[in-house]
Amino acid sequence: MLDTGYIAERLRNITGEERIKLNEPMKNHTSFRVGGPADILVCPESLEQLTETVRECRRNNVPFYIEGNGTNLLVTDKGIRGVVIKTCGSLCDVKVEGDTILAECGALLSKVAKTALEHGLAGLEFASGIPGTLGGAVCMNAGAYGREIKDVVVRTEYLDGDNEIKVMTGEQHEFAYRSSRIQKEGGIVLRTVMKLDRGEYGAIKELMDDLNRRRKEKQPLELPSAGSVFRRPEGHYAGKLIEDCGLKGFSIGGAQVSEKHCGFIVNRGNASAADIIKLINHIKDCVRSKYGVSLETEIKILGEE
Repeated sequence: MLDTGYIAERLRNITGEERIKLNEPMKNHTSFRVGGPADILVCPESLEQLTETVRECRRNNVPFYIEGNGTNLLVTDKGIRGVVIKTCGSLCDVKVEGDTILAECGALLSKVAKTALEHGLAGLEFASGIPGTLGGAVCMNAGAYGREIKDVVVRTEYLDGDNEIKVMTGEQHEFAYRSSRIQKEGGIVLRTVMKLDRGEYGAIKELMDDLNRRRKEKQPLELPSAGSVFRRPEGHYAGKLIEDCGLKGFSIGGAQVSEKHCGFIVNRGNASAADIIKLINHIKDCVRSKYGVSLETEIKILGEE
């Protein structure tokens, strides 16, 4: 049984009172706009506070979860027992040195891409419309429109499972489709260096605007969602399989298969996490039954069942 009061006090000694919230509704911190309370939510204001918070949780065998912007996350209705450490909002420093960008884990990809544009650096146009943070993007090798974060990352500072700060470079990241060595080993990204190409402001902005226009046309950005729900199955596209099963617009409670893009599940306004999970399982069953393809979720489902 988690001694919430004791752990909260220990964490206050690291971050200060104003950066600790108890029984915080996670619907306020996820793009799905659903989810029960986290026992403790911590918003560190420095990488030092982040690392010490993680170390304190580990010393006390307290379960914890690192959250970026909550855009690839579904929290159950009962919420999360333990500590949620939110990086987005404070750990967002971005610096440019020549043709490289050094950014902290909580920096939004959109901010990093905008900074690249302002300095005439090309290579992050694909990321300008992705709503997540850099830390999450490096962990899962986020990508869009034929490009991935692996194409630009050259160095990452991270906290490993033994609470030591380590550095990996180049191929040591072992990037794969929506995966990385850091993700597999349970490491925590602190900051990352990306190497970009010199480009012309107008051309970079034109490509960025074009990709964002295409995103708005094809994705249900007007409704709460967590992006693509399923990983791309080998030899197929999840959205097409779902649409071919006749599930476009199919609903369970307030959760609906998007009518704009069947790879998305949207919250029509009153969905519960249970509605979304039931819909995910129904989609999996239909696709497996009709096509023999087993869909795997790309979003993370977290919390007490």
